[in-house]
Amino acid sequence: MKYLSIKEAMKKGSGKVSVRGWVYRERGSNKLKFVVLRDASEIIQCVIKKENFSEDKFKEADKLQIECSIEITGTIKADKRAPSGYEIDVDEFTVIGWSDNYPLAADQNREFLDDNRHLFLRSRKMSTILRIRSTYEFAREEFFQKRGFIRFDPPILQPSQCEGGSTLFEVKYYNAKTYLTQSWQLYSEAAVQSLEKIYDTAPTFRAEKSKTSRHLSEFWMVEMEAAWMDLKEVSEFAKEEIRHCLKKVLENHEDDLKFLGQDVEKLKKAAEKPWPTIKYREALKILKEKEQMDVLFGKDLRTIEEDNLMKHFETPVVITHYPKEIMAFYKPRDPEHPDEALCFDMIAPEGYGEIIGGSQRSMDVEQMKADLKRDGEDPSNYEWYFDLRKYGGVPHSGYGVGLERVIAWICHLDNIKDAIAFPRTMMRWKP
Repeated sequence: MKYLSIKEAMKKGSGKVSVRGWVYRERGSNKLKFVVLRDASEIIQCVIKKENFSEDKFKEADKLQIECSIEITGTIKADKRAPSGYEIDVDEFTVIGWSDNYPLAADQNREFLDDNRHLFLRSRKMSTILRIRSTYEFAREEFFQKRGFIRFDPPILQPSQCEGGSTLFEVKYYNAKTYLTQSWQLYSEAAVQSLEKIYDTAPTFRAEKSKTSRHLSEFWMVEMEAAWMDLKEVSEFAKEEIRHCLKKVLENHEDDLKFLGQDVEKLKKAAEKPWPTIKYREALKILKEKEQMDVLFGKDLRTIEEDNLMKHFETPVVITHYPKEIMAFYKPRDPEHPDEALCFDMIAPEGYGEIIGGSQRSMDVEQMKADLKRDGEDPSNYEWYFDLRKYGGVPHSGYGVGLERVIAWICHLDNIKDAIAFPRTMMRWKP
């Protein structure tokens, strides 16, 4: 018989089926063996009855342990007592790969699970998260393709910084040195003068000396850049993107989200409500009046400020016009308020923090050179970037989405490390 996924077999609901996967749970007696089988789609209880097998074959079933891989043929039926509502009465089984004393079990600590990440990926929690992540990434591709954007792939090795020299990973490059990318942005600004509307999905590296549950040293940045867009247009576009992807996840993974402990109804309401935009100065006012937090203009919003601010919102919020003096050199001053930058962040509710950072891009070469000098950078390293303004440059804007941060919010995770298959942090670079 053709092998079905467990979810396909459950959809069939009755009759003969063949499935294959790994032992998720097992228990038994001298007459029955109960095996909960898992594959990438679901779990299902399988019953091996001694009366249907030879003595030697039933002894083989009795040796099955967690993570043995097996093929099973039998009759499926609905059973409310079974873990996923269905059960297979087994006629035949074949052991493909034996497993002995699988080292992972319930209630093991974070460090042990990360040391054994290659095995922890098999957990229902991780497989569920990674399925949702895949759906999210496909939804994003769909979003940009339908809007006429072109996928543009940037270099990973880059000669200069984009987001601050202190977080660069240095790489030996033959007899020279270069750096792992912090963002595609400088290169996207070159490409947008040719292709106008572009997007990408690429690994990103930040050598941040942080051990929080929100930070990774290697993560995936999903970015966009578009010619002719201003700050208002690009920040509204960012809302459209996240909302589109969120709705696609809700359409396809409602049960998965419930399994992860997410309040699906609350997430559905967030997907339908308007997402507000406020200015940085307005955020400071909310913090002062409602949280008694007196944050001076010119200070970046730390985790504690973001968390307290988001107590007053049920959806993501866009915050614009941060102080120019703490912003990167390519973020322009607002002509009407020169102490503010034409930039934005999107903050997720429930303590998940910043999920998007973006801006209109500066066209003022002399101001950018001054800001680079302020930051201890040599403007001569950016002459190629300034050429983009010299030869027919046009206004443009863009942003970057921290993919793992969005997945952590949607999946209601308590640690961003579970939003990626193999996390890399200040203290972890293996397996």
